[in-house]
Parts: sequence; structure tokens; C-alpha cells
Amino acid sequence: MTNVRWGVVGPGRIAAKVVRDFVHMPDAEVVAVASRSAERALAFADANGIERAHDSYRAIVDDPDVDALYIATPHPQHRAVALAALKAGKALLVEKAFTVTPAATREIAAAAADAGVFVMEAMWTRFQPAIVRLRELLADGAIGEVRGVQGELGVNAPTDPHDRFYNPAVGGGALFDLTVYPVSFAQMVLGTPDSVAAHGVLAPSGVDIEEAVLLGWSDGRTASLFTSLRCATPGQMRVFGTDGWIDVLPRFHHPDTIVLHRTGREPEEITRPHTGGGYVHELREVTDGVLAGRTESAVMPLADTIAVQDVLGAVADQLGMQPQEGPVELDG
Repeated sequence: MTNVRWGVVGPGRIAAKVVRDFVHMPDAEVVAVASRSAERALAFADANGIERAHDSYRAIVDDPDVDALYIATPHPQHRAVALAALKAGKALLVEKAFTVTPAATREIAAAAADAGVFVMEAMWTRFQPAIVRLRELLADGAIGEVRGVQGELGVNAPTDPHDRFYNPAVGGGALFDLTVYPVSFAQMVLGTPDSVAAHGVLAPSGVDIEEAVLLGWSDGRTASLFTSLRCATPGQMRVFGTDGWIDVLPRFHHPDTIVLHRTGREPEEITRPHTGGGYVHELREVTDGVLAGRTESAVMPLADTIAVQDVLGAVADQLGMQPQEGPVELDG
């Protein structure tokens, strides 16, 4: 294989942005799109120069001319599409949050291992050039021993109770759209936490509007995180070490610039712009993995996705949420 043929499942706003970044991928192309609405699929295909539009998820899973799927449906629908696609031998890039329950994430990871097929969560943050540089600096001991992470991510979202943000059936709430980012960032920097403490507010529909999350490690390291659907925030992260700190400037989940503060020295601003819309870097990871015959990313392994989903599950439990996971079987 010298070229990876991609299909898009769920032609929404984010999918449109992702598809535009394929112009930077000479060894990959989007050849198909699927929606449960034939009209939406056709409109997306026409707008993005895609040759085939399927009117069901099953049709794109069964399409023999598709090697990899980008799953961008509402979170609870990831499960059935992913499991069906793995049975068909399709590589997967699954939007974050991977699922809405830790059990479903483990189910998909196990199916991927059994199938020997590449699967990765679409956590684009880890592949941003500025974040790659951050990780290099931390590994080199630029700020000494890393002891803590602090950050936030908030938006002033629509307050209409009928908006998708407040609908548990489609994975609404701050947890799966926003909180996944700072939790994944903290897990990337500090590893898998030993304790989770959360305090927040639920909407009448039962989804979370905002929360503070404190992650703890047995050696005393901590991550203090805040997310909100009603408070617009800068979206910044700080990583603290024994010899300084690093600011990840807004918005931290797709930054261009970090600032290195070494104790006793002038701050050093480091800019590493992303390519295109910023999605090409994760697309590159999956495409390279598929072409090389790998089954996982070393940068965003499934073990990290499972660890993050476990934290999200703990937060949901402590807030009193009851996430509505989607079905196992794909029905259309």
C-alpha cells in the first residue's frame, strides 16, 4: 500500500475542517463520506470534492475501497461504528472523547488488538508542533522535575436547553467536549493519576455544565483543571517544575507558542506554527501508521486513551452524571 483511502463518518463542522487538511497529505485521500441522511452526505461530498456519498454508516464500513475511517459522529455513536469497522478491517481515527464510558473504550481497544488494526483517538493536541517541542523540553529536564499542571478551558456556549450541549443522548455536557482536553494534557505530562476529585454543576438534563477536577499522584504531583460551558476562559496551561515552568499559550489544545521560564533566566518564547488547520499532524500519524503496518500510535496509544476515559468516568460518577453509551451493533 502506498496510498491510504479515507472515509468520513459523520459530515459535521469538525469533519469539514479535517477534510480540508488532506491537501497536505500526498499519500492519503478522502474517497467517501457517510451520513444517515443521504442529503447531508451528498452535500458534504459536493462541497469537498469527495467521489462517493453513502446514506448509512454500514455502507461505508462495507465499502471495499476505503482503508481508514475518521469517525466524527456524536460521542455515543462511536462505539457501534468502530466495532463494525474493526470487523471489516478498517483503520480508525476516532474523535475525542473516544466514547462516553470507560467500558466501551476498553471494548474497542480489545477489538482493535484482536483485529490487528490501527486505531487512535483524534487528540490533535499531542501532535501540534508546539506541544511536540514542549514534550522535548520536559524530557530534557528544562524545568527540572515536573510537579504539577494547572489549566482551564471554557466557552460561553448556547444556553438553549434543547441544544446538543445539554442532550445526554448525544454525549452532551462539558466533560466529553472540553474536559477531555485538559485531562489528556495532564495525563500526557504526568502519566496516569492515582486519584480523581471533582466538583461541578449539572444541567436539569443531567449533563455537566462546568467542573473543577483535581488529579493526584502517589508521589504528591497534582493537576488542577477547570472547564465550563458557561464561562469563556483563555484556555491556557502551565506546567510547573522544580527549576521553572512552561506556559502553553491560548488555546492550549492547539497552540502555536509556548513560553519557557527557567528559574533565574529571562523567559524564552518558542513558536512552532501548525500546518493547515492543525489536523494534518494527526492525519499524518495515522496514515504513516497504516502504511507501516503498525496497530497503534506511540504518541497517542490506546492505553493513554483508556486512562483518560477512566478519569472522565470517575468525574461523571462524582458529579452524578449517567452517560448514555451507544449500542454495540451498528443498525444503519
